[in-house]
Amino acid sequence: MKKAELVFIPTPGISHLVSTVEVAKLLVDRDERLSIAFLIMKLRSDPKIDRFINSVSTACNRIRFIDLPKDEPDPNQPRKFLFSLIEAQIPHVKEEVSKLVSLYESSPDPPTLSGFVLDMFCTPMIDVANEFGVPSYIFLTSSAASLGLQFYVQALHDEQKVDPTEFKGSDAELVMPCLENPLPAKVLPSFMFNKEWLTFFLGLARRFRESKGIIINTFEALESHAIDSFSKDNTPPVYPVGPIVNLHRDGDGDGDGDGDEESDKYKDIKQWLDDQPLSSVVYLCFGSMGSFGVDQVKEIACGLEQSGHRFLWSLRKPPPKGKMELLPSDYTNPRDALPEGFLDRTAKIGKVIGWAPQTDILAHPSVGGFVSHCGWNSILESIWFGVPIATWPLYAEQQLNAFMLIVELGLGVEIKMDYRRDFNWDGSENVISAGEIERGVRCLMELCDEKREKLKEMSGKSRKALENGGSSFTWLGRFIQDTVDHLP
Repeated sequence: MKKAELVFIPTPGISHLVSTVEVAKLLVDRDERLSIAFLIMKLRSDPKIDRFINSVSTACNRIRFIDLPKDEPDPNQPRKFLFSLIEAQIPHVKEEVSKLVSLYESSPDPPTLSGFVLDMFCTPMIDVANEFGVPSYIFLTSSAASLGLQFYVQALHDEQKVDPTEFKGSDAELVMPCLENPLPAKVLPSFMFNKEWLTFFLGLARRFRESKGIIINTFEALESHAIDSFSKDNTPPVYPVGPIVNLHRDGDGDGDGDGDEESDKYKDIKQWLDDQPLSSVVYLCFGSMGSFGVDQVKEIACGLEQSGHRFLWSLRKPPPKGKMELLPSDYTNPRDALPEGFLDRTAKIGKVIGWAPQTDILAHPSVGGFVSHCGWNSILESIWFGVPIATWPLYAEQQLNAFMLIVELGLGVEIKMDYRRDFNWDGSENVISAGEIERGVRCLMELCDEKREKLKEMSGKSRKALENGGSSFTWLGRFIQDTVDHLP
């Protein structure tokens, strides 16, 4: 029996690592010939990542992890650090892959190095794969439509010499193959309005075209139009193998085995949810990087209180300004950020929490709506559990995701579709009013039966896609065939 090993290189950080590991698990569970070696880049020592890696290594002996040398960030270059880190790791990746190949040569029953699977930001490693004479595949943690948009913008720039940054503030609408409806320029991803970021993302799209194929965390029933559009374009084949949703979590929601303290927190949340009526609670969470300043927090609080609906609110404290910390943290005392008396007035209908296991909350029968930043993972999780979303995008491609949810799919309601977590010239934050938030929450929790039924149907399709004979099951088989069966 011929064996094959794939080298996976995820972007640093727990969220990218977890989703990439979920793909790896699908592959090794599906085909006993496959093994996978992860090359792990770390920004700094991270016990959470270490615990997660240990839990996966213990559970599966055909997935192993190799740490690359740590690099500390340059505090003067926070924007460029991720990209320079990946470039700096090229010689370390070459060295580790050389060791793997030497190991194969000394093994009595060796696998064959069959390819690299690279996170979307790790495209410089395509050159390393080429040196070893193996193909590169991209793993995309966002939607098929976002990939189509990147290819469209890159072609617009390179072939038609259009500068996409000129769309900032424009009322233009773009007609592109990956979408059924014209896309308003106001919901284009933020990177398109910044020349420095645009240059980087155009480079990504060009390198994507060099890959042997692109694995996407989506499924045919959700994005059939976008997926079909790639067959008519000069792009690598795509493999829609999702939804890849991490359902087997510990108490803190990341599956890393450190859940004792977080389990206790979730028990308190679950007990509160257990006491609420069916589908009566709106859950507010804005992702691992989502937080707001004090003015916006007060508007959210007033909007929730005025709506009269039960709520569970994951409130996070913004990272300190001027530091390399990107992630928000939990408040020691949420009262410090909330309007005076808010917690007392809403004690019977609401609960303010810190970080929590999102899939456990969305799976709870008391939750009937989700105010979300529209990260792609959150959208897939909401569809999986049949919980409708009110859109409030913050950054990256989330405005596009909100457009897809509202206009393309008709599966949610809008608080805002074009909001950006930006600050004005005087340092003030863009703020959505309490009235807009109240309206959005009411629309979400009083959603018509037709939309709820449509979402329930899509939820069923998301689960069937992964079953034996489902579309994503079939696409995963094709990927295995292309990487393993064609080996010499």
